[in-house]
Amino acid sequence: MTEPSPAVAAAIEGELRLLDPTVRASADLLATMLHPGFREIGTSGRLWDRDTIIAALTADDAATPSPLTASRMRGEQLAADLVQLTFDTESKGLRSHRSSLWRLTGNGWQLYFHQATPFIDDPFAEV
Repeated sequence: MTEPSPAVAAAIEGELRLLDPTVRASADLLATMLHPGFREIGTSGRLWDRDTIIAALTADDAATPSPLTASRMRGEQLAADLVQLTFDTESKGLRSHRSSLWRLTGNGWQLYFHQATPFIDDPFAEV
């Protein structure tokens, strides 16, 4: 297997940081990692923007984020400043296919778009 490009490696590193419950609970860390134009389609189908996801994750009454386990992560550099990642996660028995777009900005690589789709079994999944 070949090593990922530096851009793909940076996006993977960022994605794995965002899966860390400590990072997900820090408004300052999230603000540096999420692009100002960030959008997400969550597992529930809810649409999120940067401000609402940061507020929801870091609110005083927010549930403690559960650890997410990632698998089958792969990346593709689509342009000099754009990387797409696809991967699966699991937390508390909920499994989701995920896709992220990472953009290179003056502040480094930032998450620009994310979508999660829950699944039960996927007979077409690569092992």
